[in-house]
Amino acid sequence: MDLFLEVARKRLTEIKTNGEKAIRQLTDPQQLHWRPNDEANSVATIVRHLSGNMKSRWTNFLVEDGEKSTRNRPSEFYLDFAPSIDEVWHLWNEGWKYVFTALDSLSAEHLAQTVTIRGEPLTVVDAIVRQIVHYANHVGQIVYICKILLSETWQSLSIPRLPDERYSPT
Repeated sequence: MDLFLEVARKRLTEIKTNGEKAIRQLTDPQQLHWRPNDEANSVATIVRHLSGNMKSRWTNFLVEDGEKSTRNRPSEFYLDFAPSIDEVWHLWNEGWKYVFTALDSLSAEHLAQTVTIRGEPLTVVDAIVRQIVHYANHVGQIVYICKILLSETWQSLSIPRLPDERYSPT
């Protein structure tokens, strides 16, 4: 497999894993639907949006525009029901399945090809990087929401922040 595709898969896997580690820390199903304000999205809404985006972008990736006519993007941000944790996990796993199935079907020969997203021509490399950035941004939002909700019980996803004696309140 081409080095770029290996790195893309590795980084997408890290993004997926970080999202999963954060969401698994939520112990109350209502936490999935908490929003810090009316303009913010909940974890459940972000997962629904990611799933819709992933299905649209990665289905027939090389031959169809990444914004499918069947997708209703605005509806992804307005939940008319409160999905259960099982429904959220279903959306999460379904979305990532589209990503990795399409990515694993690519070869080095595809990387310079042109695909379109919303009518914009992009190389396959650029389209993949675009999605990596998009998913990392949204998973970062999920992580931040979880950190707010869990406060002192939050378990770091990487190297925990150590107390700094210079800023100790005592």
